Amino acid sequence: MGCYVLGLQEIDQTQVAVVGGKGAHLGELSRLEGIHVPAGFCVTTDAFQRILAEAPSLDAQLERLSRLKLDGREQLRALSAELRQTLEATAIPDELAAAITRSLAQLGEQDAYAVRSSATAEDLPSASFAGQQDTYLNVVGPEAILQHVSRCWASLFTERAVTYRLRNGFDHRKVRMAVVVQRMVFPRSAGILFTADPVTSHRKVASVEASFGLGEALVSGLVNADVYKVRDGEVISKAIATKQLAIHASPSGGTQHQAITPERQQQPALTDAQVVRLARLGRQLEAHFGRPQDIEWCLVDDEFHIVQSRPITTLFPIPVAADRENHVYVSVGHQQMMTDAMKPLGLSLFQLTALRPMYEAGGRLFVDVTQGLASPASRAGLLEALGKSDPLIRDALQTVLGRGDFIRSLPDAGPSGAPIGSAPTPIETDPSLVDELIRRNQASVAALKRDIQTKSGAALLDFILADIQELKRLLFDPRSHQAIMAGIEATWWLNEQLQAWLGEKNAADTLTQSAPHNVTSEMGLALLDVADVIRPHPNVVAVLRHVEDEDFLDELARLEGGRQARDAIRAWLDRYGMRCVGEIDITKPRWSERPTTLVPLILGNIKNFEPGAGMRRFEQGRQEASKKEQELLKRLRALPDGESKAEEARRKIDRVRTFIGYREYPKYGIVNRYCVYKRALMEEARRLVRAGVLREPEDIFHLTFQELHDVVRTNTVDEQLIRQRKDTFRSHQALTPPRVLTSDGEVISGAYRRDALPVGALVGLAVSAGTVEGRARVILDLAEAELETGDILVTPFTDPSWTPLFVTLKGLVTEVGGLMTHGAVIAREYGLPAVVGVEHATRRILDGQRIRVHGTDGYVELLPDR
Repeated sequence: MGCYVLGLQEIDQTQVAVVGGKGAHLGELSRLEGIHVPAGFCVTTDAFQRILAEAPSLDAQLERLSRLKLDGREQLRALSAELRQTLEATAIPDELAAAITRSLAQLGEQDAYAVRSSATAEDLPSASFAGQQDTYLNVVGPEAILQHVSRCWASLFTERAVTYRLRNGFDHRKVRMAVVVQRMVFPRSAGILFTADPVTSHRKVASVEASFGLGEALVSGLVNADVYKVRDGEVISKAIATKQLAIHASPSGGTQHQAITPERQQQPALTDAQVVRLARLGRQLEAHFGRPQDIEWCLVDDEFHIVQSRPITTLFPIPVAADRENHVYVSVGHQQMMTDAMKPLGLSLFQLTALRPMYEAGGRLFVDVTQGLASPASRAGLLEALGKSDPLIRDALQTVLGRGDFIRSLPDAGPSGAPIGSAPTPIETDPSLVDELIRRNQASVAALKRDIQTKSGAALLDFILADIQELKRLLFDPRSHQAIMAGIEATWWLNEQLQAWLGEKNAADTLTQSAPHNVTSEMGLALLDVADVIRPHPNVVAVLRHVEDEDFLDELARLEGGRQARDAIRAWLDRYGMRCVGEIDITKPRWSERPTTLVPLILGNIKNFEPGAGMRRFEQGRQEASKKEQELLKRLRALPDGESKAEEARRKIDRVRTFIGYREYPKYGIVNRYCVYKRALMEEARRLVRAGVLREPEDIFHLTFQELHDVVRTNTVDEQLIRQRKDTFRSHQALTPPRVLTSDGEVISGAYRRDALPVGALVGLAVSAGTVEGRARVILDLAEAELETGDILVTPFTDPSWTPLFVTLKGLVTEVGGLMTHGAVIAREYGLPAVVGVEHATRRILDGQRIRVHGTDGYVELLPDR
């Protein structure tokens, strides 16, 4: 027989498997000095297991439930109800009932109790299941207690709880339910304390919500609460709500709603002194549990009782700093158009590749811009460079600077070296320079592919570390930087001067269409050529429509026209197969590893385009750019001092077309090398699996590069660390990374400071000129993209892997991006009106909705249905 009941004071936070998340936290709380927790006990998961054994039909029901998906709502609802019914109808065995009633008798049989569910997947550091199972208040008498314990067991299978577990990847069959039984307290006031501000995530600001009566009114959203903010032992803001209703215990058991008399409705539920005292208690609990807490409290006779404390799981983590000074961090992912969580190997390799130190938090990377902002010498350049890239980042940084006290100004020049965004020495407009840079990169990658083949074990890791220095030498070659900046600065000059001289906004957008040497836009057009090879062979097309296995290319060779199709796809993969969604993360599957991801794109091209579309598209863009150049020069010559203005503009246009395409090449060079590294590392991982060191090759993704080096060297691995990292990665995936974050954990949101926009317009950054109307396709995953010619893509971000879709599009809207990020560059190359940095676009625009994209002025209009 298992242990069916434990007193709260016998429990600590390590016993989640026995008493669930809530029970473990309450047990831990009841042991702390100075913390009042209502007395009680916990009905353990052993008791739940005993009940499951009494109802054999549950096994089959759980098996059926485990096979359901989120979209099967009706089946999910019916099966959840069936499971609850089975559990509530199962009689509690005598020895179990006796164990519960004995504990009850020790506390007081006829007292009132709260009966609260406590699941083993509840209130964990990585996922808060708040409100997913049930709580019953003011339950009186042994019979009623037993009945409500059964109801708590059954509440593990409410539709809400089942859906939450499905969404968060928890196995229904592995979750157990314990039940907490606690003596009721009858408070004057109750509410919630967050030890970090739930709105801004500021770790030094506590937030208190309070109302009269039981906290149930507030938790269930029945009343507006008073809200207090506390920092450094002082109430820094408060908003007193009109409280019309309170929930109190009913004399006959349960609870009842009571109207609050008009004269009390505006009274604060707590005094300022009580709020400060409560916040101090919260800091004590936060220090004990080691992370910010979401705390439910009651005030009884001027004494605070804690009835729950769980981790706040929605806060974005703070990068670890080596000192206790203030820091301001800017997201790398928003610059790289990849804001998804990354695994440790991907993070550490990108950190090794970077020129500047990068700091990890929440599975994302950040740069510390504190010194750049503190120094007057570098501040303006930093704000200008980041502002051109993403105005929301600049605005957020200006908010921090506007506070005056967060960043101490450095007296004279700041850190040595040129400030971020400063211009390198200019170079001649010479196309041969770009050819030479590309040739050097290609030769270097060819040497890497040759030399890495003889390396294995620790020598392989050492070789990769040495090659990263070669990668950095190429990446940060001054001439490469000069070529990139030459194209970008000529673009800025044209946009500024042509608007000043001719009143024409974003004129450079058309001038960059079909610029040479853009390896990313060439990739999209080359996939049109692949479609041309396959289109004449209907049997190949038919097979491609039903492809599932990654080795489908070999099977194509058996079909008429299949060999040509296979060779065309392979040739494309040889040039672009190192790319993929989120390509800066080496752990992401490359197209060469998962060629099936290309098939929908190829089939879309076959359906939506005529033969020769790739060449026609490129030529059309080139002609439009040429025509625009002639038109602008003609208009300039008509101005005062027109010949001089036209000649200067012509030189800048020549410069843009010479250098702007190269902007995409360095990243192509990085992912090319990453793909070579990955092939060799996966071979090493397979060796470690054969040696019994790793369970599966992909386990190496959850180790940093240095940790992997140690594993390869010692042939031993910490399996618990890998399991822990997998759980951490899952929790990171649920977080939304901020553009700007402080060392206090505060998420600083920027805003677009723009007037005179249509009512209801969604504002963003204009990155590719033109206005277009069409059907919005809201797509979160490239693999699920089904587009038709003329659609407007709405998505969180687009890195180079999305380029093959652009050939079908009429316009682009993204939530992340800047003037020179990949989506913007390719949109201009293809002549697509585009607006980026539109916050929450994928939620505010509905799939299939008609929208108008104003790519010149930087906003999106939602249109009524026709």
